[in-house]
Amino acid sequence: MLNITGKRFLFFLISGSLIVMSIITLSVFGLRSGIEFSSGSLMTVHFEQEVNQGELRQELSNLGYGNAIVQRTGTGDFLIRTAELSPDEKTGLSDALVAKFGVFEEKGFSSISPMVAAETARNAGIAIAVASVGILLYVTWAFRKMPKPFRYGSCALIALGHDALISLGVFAILGATLGWEINLMFITGILAVVGYSVNNTVVVFDRIRENLQKGLSPNFETVVNNSLVETMSRSLNTSLTTLIVVLALLLFVGASIQNFAVVLLVGIIAGTFSSIGIAPSLLIVWEKGEWGKLFRPGRLSKSPQ
Repeated sequence: MLNITGKRFLFFLISGSLIVMSIITLSVFGLRSGIEFSSGSLMTVHFEQEVNQGELRQELSNLGYGNAIVQRTGTGDFLIRTAELSPDEKTGLSDALVAKFGVFEEKGFSSISPMVAAETARNAGIAIAVASVGILLYVTWAFRKMPKPFRYGSCALIALGHDALISLGVFAILGATLGWEINLMFITGILAVVGYSVNNTVVVFDRIRENLQKGLSPNFETVVNNSLVETMSRSLNTSLTTLIVVLALLLFVGASIQNFAVVLLVGIIAGTFSSIGIAPSLLIVWEKGEWGKLFRPGRLSKSPQ
């Protein structure tokens, strides 16, 4: 039988490397906040004639919006983010752009005050914290008839943190290279990833519970490995079909859900890995008291026999 749990230290090495890379990118680049979290105005426009992005940025600078952020979407629209605009300032900006580049279609406009932005950021943080605590309590309760049920909830939560941190690291890189900003669609994507990942993890944990109750083996690692083998095809097939849908959303729906789709894409891949290689392996490490081995030089590069 395929020995998945025997490679748990290799999985930890891969996971640890990705987490370190994510922390480094977050420390170096940080996350670019959208107007929902840092206030400002966002205008989506489409010019009838061809307009160069550099020329548009230069004109905005000439008009006194030197800090404006200009992004071009795949459909040829421009996203123009500035400080919060009053109605008169917005009208003046629109008139100036028409005079310079010709008639354009305004496809969207939103403006967020600093107070609303601060409240939105606070609410988003509370939502993620509540979801995390809720998952910890729920998984612990669901496995309450198992020995040490808190371990199941804790391992599931650690795996979720792994998935979220990798998603944040990817967005730090996208923000630095492509100017992508985190917004409410990003938060929605993170919460969706949390729900999706914990579902895969609970499926594996549930099979572990069934096999323990059947007395499959007195060896806990053997039970976990058999459970992983039995559920792996289900986990991979579910993730693959979901990825196909997410890719279709990313390619054909457009920039409006870009952040949501990319977070899902990264989160599903990371979540599939963590539900197979991280959460069950942590159960074994906890059961066998192998925490010290995680930090021994050279130990992670070798799989136990």
